[in-house]
Amino acid sequence: MAQFARDNRISRRRWLVAGLAIPLLRGRASESLNVTFDGDNLHIAAPDLHFLTDKPLQRLRNADTVVFLAQLTLFSDDRGTLLRPPVRERLIVSYDLWEEKFAVKIPGVLAQPKSHLTAPQAEQWSTENLAISALGLAPDRPFWLKFELRTTAQKELSSLVGDSGISISSLMIDMLSRRPGADELSWTRSAGPLRLAFLPRTSSGRGTRSG
Repeated sequence: MAQFARDNRISRRRWLVAGLAIPLLRGRASESLNVTFDGDNLHIAAPDLHFLTDKPLQRLRNADTVVFLAQLTLFSDDRGTLLRPPVRERLIVSYDLWEEKFAVKIPGVLAQPKSHLTAPQAEQWSTENLAISALGLAPDRPFWLKFELRTTAQKELSSLVGDSGISISSLMIDMLSRRPGADELSWTRSAGPLRLAFLPRTSSGRGTRSG
């Protein structure tokens, strides 16, 4: 009888631990990063990522332009060994107060902004038009992909909305390498191990990368 009571206590303890772990597992699963391959480039989708909220949304509704910095990085292992140089892009977001719609421009991908978007559409369009080249990557070679996104301070706006060039690239590298400030937000999503041979195939009509 004593052995039965002891086993029963252990069983209840295990159920309690399992019940506590479920929300944690669900939380991790919800922060997803979906990766597809168009034959040349890798594209991402982050359905749970909502960055047009809180302070960025407040700034947009105050008629400010908001710039987000995005970075895609490929690693050859889960310890952070670089497979190739990261791809960095600017998401330049504006808001039409009359129509209550968003416009997004990615200077390194498309020359013209995509406009008349709701917040979810703008978020989806932004992430799905980011790409990193997979040229030269063996179909069966495992790799890891990391997506980083962060806001920038309003005082840096004039330096970030100009034409792309060496100065813009250097500024983006500097900003992405330092910790976010008190008024800056950041998000990170990772996926892996991945293999090109097993990724969903898509058309190449979105943002592309040749190197």
